[in-house]
Amino acid sequence: MTLLAADIGNSYTVLGLVADGDVSHDWRIATAAHRTADEWAVLLRGLLGETLADVDGIAVCATVPTVLAEWRTMLASHFSDIPHVIVQSGVRTGIPVLTDNPREVGSDRIVNALAALTTYGGPAIVVDFGGTATTFDVVNRNGQYVGGAIAPGIEISLDALARQGAQLRMVELVRPRSVIAKNTVEALQSGMLFGVASQVEGIVARMIEELGERPADVTVIATGYLAPVVVEECRCFTENDNWLTIRGLELVFRRNA
Repeated sequence: MTLLAADIGNSYTVLGLVADGDVSHDWRIATAAHRTADEWAVLLRGLLGETLADVDGIAVCATVPTVLAEWRTMLASHFSDIPHVIVQSGVRTGIPVLTDNPREVGSDRIVNALAALTTYGGPAIVVDFGGTATTFDVVNRNGQYVGGAIAPGIEISLDALARQGAQLRMVELVRPRSVIAKNTVEALQSGMLFGVASQVEGIVARMIEELGERPADVTVIATGYLAPVVVEECRCFTENDNWLTIRGLELVFRRNA
């Protein structure tokens, strides 16, 4: 069975064709809030081409309600012959959510936690590097989602510096020559890259301590399209899994379709 998985984030939407955990095709496109259901349908047909005929199901998680509404309309009017599952309240995931209000937890975060638990077991921490937010999600050794943290994303932080700093500007997000920069461009790169790396290591260490686990017993997984920028600068990661969310959507689809 080939599944079209769609992870609709604030900045970008990641699409992937996945079968038994293997991702054969993937695309990353801007999440445009003004895009209509018909426009989404045209876009999907253009990207998928002849492979659309091989799609047996569609699974969606979204953090943008307005875009999700258009996707609902699109699925009903353009792809009604393809079974689909939208991750939301009432959908079976098989992972207990132990938070004050489980409905507040983003569906992508639950999907990540499910994929981490299924693939690596618990306890585990998932760090998802998105452009708008960097999220931390924690699964205990009993297979329960116990909470997490949300920090500003790398791109939105860099954009804020460029917009608010009179003598600052947007720079390419690459590793500078050294932490102690000799020019403004590398100073921005150093502060952003090593700052995020230190933030991640600090939060992960605090989470492991709060879980009451030994660091060696906790799987720490990096995912998200910006993970490759930071993961080599962090000493806390045990896994780097680009397709964690896509494979998690396949797991949810199989449990509900």
